[in-house]
Amino acid sequence: MNIFEEAQIRNAELNTRRHFLKKCISGMGGLALGSLMGSGLVGCSSETNSAGLGRDLANPMKALPSHYFPKAKRVIYLHMAGAPSQLELFDYKPLLQELDGKDCPPSLLEGKRFAFIQGTPQMLGPQFDFQQYGQSGAWVSDRLPHFKECVDDVAFLKAMHTDEFNHAPAQLLMQTGSARLGKPSMGSWVTYGLGSENQNLPGFVVLVSGGITPSAGKSIWGSGFLPTVYQGVQCRSQGDPVLYLSDPKGVSRDLREQTISTINEINQQQYSDIGDPEIMTRISQYEMAYKMQMSVPETMDIKDEPEYIHEMYGTEPGKASFANNCLLARRLAEKGVRYIQLYHWGWDSHGSNKMEDLHLGFNDRCQEVDKPMAALIKDLKQRGLLDDTLVVWGGEFGRTPMRENRGGKEMSFIGRDHHLEAFTMWMAGGGIKPGISYGETDEIGYYGTKDRVHVHDLQATILNQLGLDHKKLTYHFQGRDFRLTDVHGNVIEKIIA
Repeated sequence: MNIFEEAQIRNAELNTRRHFLKKCISGMGGLALGSLMGSGLVGCSSETNSAGLGRDLANPMKALPSHYFPKAKRVIYLHMAGAPSQLELFDYKPLLQELDGKDCPPSLLEGKRFAFIQGTPQMLGPQFDFQQYGQSGAWVSDRLPHFKECVDDVAFLKAMHTDEFNHAPAQLLMQTGSARLGKPSMGSWVTYGLGSENQNLPGFVVLVSGGITPSAGKSIWGSGFLPTVYQGVQCRSQGDPVLYLSDPKGVSRDLREQTISTINEINQQQYSDIGDPEIMTRISQYEMAYKMQMSVPETMDIKDEPEYIHEMYGTEPGKASFANNCLLARRLAEKGVRYIQLYHWGWDSHGSNKMEDLHLGFNDRCQEVDKPMAALIKDLKQRGLLDDTLVVWGGEFGRTPMRENRGGKEMSFIGRDHHLEAFTMWMAGGGIKPGISYGETDEIGYYGTKDRVHVHDLQATILNQLGLDHKKLTYHFQGRDFRLTDVHGNVIEKIIA
């Protein structure tokens, strides 16, 4: 036997061993793990949605029935990253003005955790004027001259509370239901449960303004342990809507289509060999990317909007701004996108020992969001979209009624510290009662005293309006069923129309 023949025999033995390890042992291990973990593969759901209805793995974004009849078809969530002060916007406290400059009572500090407060801080009165507006008589700061016209269309949640007082964990809790990394975002849960009405656009779109990604990073629109097809797709209002969406130089659309078809044939073969549903997700993402080349640029181009719409929102085509993103949100809603998430960074205005420093940053943020968010509500309403579009606005926590106090009274900062006990959010449309205020805080806005709403309650209510039962929308992972609200959350029945 020569050297060449010996090499052939060794190669055949290696191929046979490799074949056995890949085809047999892996399959046996998968069967064993499947029986132990309660699903076909670790971290993979069965081929049904949460209501027990068939899920098409070849088309994971196909629209699915809800648990019960929905009042909203889609969500537009406006997250003010950094947490705006409710005491300067919606929660008017005249007594706090009388207490301005006085030492904070020890009872408000004992046993509490703060991000910056040290020693004994001074109380801080409202920095801006308030008035009541609309038939509902809602209190609104003079920093929001356009939004005041919309108070009869929204429901204020005045006694929100959370478990986290630092930005990243609080943002994670608000958007994923957990303060730790690795859980799916709310938009991912929604698209997993319902799919999308438009098969040429992502079901979950993210728009970011303010120049910086929120403190928790892109994890707050990630899919966690859900298939990656359900993660948020970040689009831009300036430049190419999605990075690498255009064909590379020298690559025609036909060639790209042939390339994707060939890649997906290989993926399909791999799925047949291995059976991992994530491979089907990969196929779906390639096909979606191809479809998005035509649909996304058209949808994201706001230049064709009439002039009165640009004036209404304060938009400037070609620029990255919250105003442009609000208009894009309306266009995406019209196209049937299921979950539209806007993040506007810059609300963490701690200020300094100069009053004007606090006012400057806060004023800028208010001017950036006031007109566009009011226009979004009005525009959805005039187009008949507000009835089945749920709009949510708010930050990750609130602000204290006392000043920061990082180094004694001589360094008593004007800014307000992070506060988890009480803050304000609002909701509009999608079957929510308009023109109401739900919940109350005490005389200085420190504690919620009536109808408190936890973050998990808000999440449960958002899912409820979409026709999803937050207790039934589950995914089997690492041996147990997970859900957005974990083991918590109650639907806020009193705000539902």
